[in-house]
Amino acid sequence: MTDYADIEGSIWLDGKMIPWRDAKVHFLTHGLQYAGTVFEGERAYGGKIFKLREHTDRLIDGARIMGYTIPFTADQIDQACKDVLAANGLSDGYLRPAAWRGSDKLGLSPAGASVHLAIAAWAWPSYFSPEQKMKGVRLTHSDWRRPAPDTAPVRAKASGLYQICTIAKQKAEEEGFDDALMLDYRGFLAEATGANLFLVIDGKLHTPTADCFLDGITRRTVIDLARAAGLEVVERHMDPGELALANEAFLTGTAAEITPVGEIGEHRYTPGAVCSLIIDAYHRATHDH
Repeated sequence: MTDYADIEGSIWLDGKMIPWRDAKVHFLTHGLQYAGTVFEGERAYGGKIFKLREHTDRLIDGARIMGYTIPFTADQIDQACKDVLAANGLSDGYLRPAAWRGSDKLGLSPAGASVHLAIAAWAWPSYFSPEQKMKGVRLTHSDWRRPAPDTAPVRAKASGLYQICTIAKQKAEEEGFDDALMLDYRGFLAEATGANLFLVIDGKLHTPTADCFLDGITRRTVIDLARAAGLEVVERHMDPGELALANEAFLTGTAAEITPVGEIGEHRYTPGAVCSLIIDAYHRATHDH
């Protein structure tokens, strides 16, 4: 296993590029104790960070939702991401910007706490291996549901919202699956633990309405690419029974990119023409620049 604290390289921390191993925070940091960190996952292809400004804007907005302001502008954050990529000698890679409240406040109320920002970049292949993608990943059903918008800050990419994702993902892997499909608080289809869901039903591309989980940047990109290719895309609330109606399924996300699904519980799918079309279109979108 990779120890991500022990890597040769550089990390941007609060405006300075420092040695990777020196990027440390105290264990009494507010963001660690109370799960208030906001973060992004970004990919660079051929030296260009895909949808960089959209990720930066979401990071800033996520902090605002969590009640604090990142002390850097969007332009400064964008440039820092580019600098980190270059400092680590990467053309293709994964970036992780994260912002959090510091260790100067420990009570539940974070008022007046300092705010920090760090950005790391490293070589990281797709979330799922090429072999998994070729045959389609296997999903089980999660015991956990995505929370209602009035019970959690569902519009922020905040660390606390990933607690149930890590529990569900770990259990799925322990049972021999690659991931888990989560329902929302109403019982509608939602998403996998770290990626959005698309189903091909009667030649149309259907995806759950993102009203209580993250409307992924890759999700929006795929919707645009599909419509540009002439596919009809339907965003709606979807009942779990509709899994039986689909003949293709795939997941989308910065880490997952476009990952075909071969199995969700008792349902089986064969990656076909639509999966291939979207994979090819996404590859062109991320590499033709």
